[in-house]
Amino acid sequence: MSAVEILEQLRAMPATERREIVEKIWDEFADRDLDLTPQQAAELDRRLADHHARPEDLVPWNEIRAATESKYPRKP
Repeated sequence: MSAVEILEQLRAMPATERREIVEKIWDEFADRDLDLTPQQAAELDRRLADHHARPEDLVPWNEIRAATESKYPRKP
């Protein structure tokens, strides 16, 4: 299965399932030594805990992208 096919399947899933998959993929990388400083690791832990405490605060990527592109339009 190609990366494009996987992404298409992910987009069809509910947000909670996508988030769960992303966390599992992240855990695969996190198990390896990423050379994070203790401060970086603490910040990532804080952000993940914040997300778990308030998942409704999540802003979908398409909204962030649209807002950014309207504020900073591409130059021809």
